[in-house]
Amino acid sequence: METLASIIESILFISGKEVAVRDIAEKLEITNKEVLSAAKKLQNKYGDDSGINLIIFNNKLQFCSNPKNGESVEVVLNPIKERELSKSMLEVSAIVAYKQPVTRLDIEEIRGVNSEYAIQNLLKNGIIEIVGRKDTIGKPVLFGTGDNFLKRFQIESLTDLPDYNDLMAKIKLIHASDDDSYLFRKDEYDAENDPEYAPENLFGEENEDLSSNVEIPSMDKEEVPDFLKDEEFDVIA
Repeated sequence: METLASIIESILFISGKEVAVRDIAEKLEITNKEVLSAAKKLQNKYGDDSGINLIIFNNKLQFCSNPKNGESVEVVLNPIKERELSKSMLEVSAIVAYKQPVTRLDIEEIRGVNSEYAIQNLLKNGIIEIVGRKDTIGKPVLFGTGDNFLKRFQIESLTDLPDYNDLMAKIKLIHASDDDSYLFRKDEYDAENDPEYAPENLFGEENEDLSSNVEIPSMDKEEVPDFLKDEEFDVIA
């Protein structure tokens, strides 16, 4: 028979991040006090000898790893995380290169995963840079490729990138069965006739307003342009 503590345990496990006590109480139609009482029981279950701890802060609950195991966890997971970050940085670089200017949400919609850490590392390396703000609610930052992108991939300008349509045609031959993939659909806007999206105008002073209401379609995160597949980045600690 399910108990409140068991339910909260499942909620926190599935969430993977903090969950407000108020949200749990409202959805389960119980009091905050009942939620906190059950959380205290879970804290006793996940004691000092457990690899998982339950923390309560600012009226929020979250599972975390036992800090006593931090060094061992780091030794095992850091090499794995570095490889993942390298791949994620390549994916974000490819998206920005072909779809700039794009917002963080545009990138995450295409990849289907959180991309904040990869974006920050690319910004630090100068691979991408902030090129403006989108003219929409919240004025989100727009990203474009930086000078270090050209240096890294040894190209003189963005016009030296593989032709988008040719690249998509080659990928289509490999993934002929995936007819519904974003990669096999032509963009809904005509980039060639839109000077705002011309690569040579992205960084000019005359193009101060790089905003756009263009909707970026979804793209499978696995599909990285060929010219990026073998590239590796030095991961920033």
